[in-house]
Amino acid sequence: MELTSSAETLAAALASVGYLADDETALTLWLALKLERPLLVEGPAGVGKTELARAAGRALGRETIRLSCYEGLDEAKALYEWDYAKQMLYTQLVRDSLGRATAAAPTVADAVDIVSGSAASFFDRRFLVARPLLQALESAAPSVLLIDEVDRADPEFEAFLLELLADMAITIPELGRIEAKHPPLVVLTTNGTRDMTEALRRRCLHAFLDYPAPSRELAILRSRLPGIDERLAAQITTFVERLRALDLKKSPSIGEAIDWARALILMSKSELDPALVKSTLGVLLKHADDRAAVESRLGELVGA
Repeated sequence: MELTSSAETLAAALASVGYLADDETALTLWLALKLERPLLVEGPAGVGKTELARAAGRALGRETIRLSCYEGLDEAKALYEWDYAKQMLYTQLVRDSLGRATAAAPTVADAVDIVSGSAASFFDRRFLVARPLLQALESAAPSVLLIDEVDRADPEFEAFLLELLADMAITIPELGRIEAKHPPLVVLTTNGTRDMTEALRRRCLHAFLDYPAPSRELAILRSRLPGIDERLAAQITTFVERLRALDLKKSPSIGEAIDWARALILMSKSELDPALVKSTLGVLLKHADDRAAVESRLGELVGA
């Protein structure tokens, strides 16, 4: 059966590569594929937004091309830049030849035409260094384009993305318009550090990922750690859920819960107790204030 014949088959394909998507997320991803629309995935850090794009790439057999966003990101880092070193080498190589050609020109206008023709080749495609956005557009096969943490980039960068998301094409002044050979599946993620512009939201389908319910997180643990002790897995998911209910600087992510489970298995533990939890809290919590707040309540949090 074709992997994208329905949202259910897509969800099964994601599960086969280790990503357990809820029904709503699987449906929204399927619609993004079928409608060829970008997907904006929002939610707190560590809930699997980036992994959703990677899992989609693995499940669909596509290359995942990632653009990690940050303040000050511009076209040169996201789309393309010219290889100035090669261009200067090219200039040195053709200088003498160009001098001879212009010396033989009958008029100044003819000499200018010769120089102009040479300058055009200075911006030849061979000197262009493709960055993630251009790589996705020119990919010889359908790909997944992950624009990660787009909220970290400046609002001006969003405006630059609009042409790409609307038309799956970009314009390079020296070369002209470049359209996607195969429109990629575009997944944008945001942690909500700032609001996305309405223009960007209009062009995207939307999915919100939150921390999973204990039953789903238990299924994730079983999927990632086959053979884990059932009692230990249940205690881990219950304890992590209680931590997330606290007012912490950073709640433990799904990945950190999996790392904690791996650590406990490595230590040959099959049951939680306050002393064990206290000694391994550094796997789950990364702020001293969070650890202090949790340690003062360990008896309550680890209780049955």
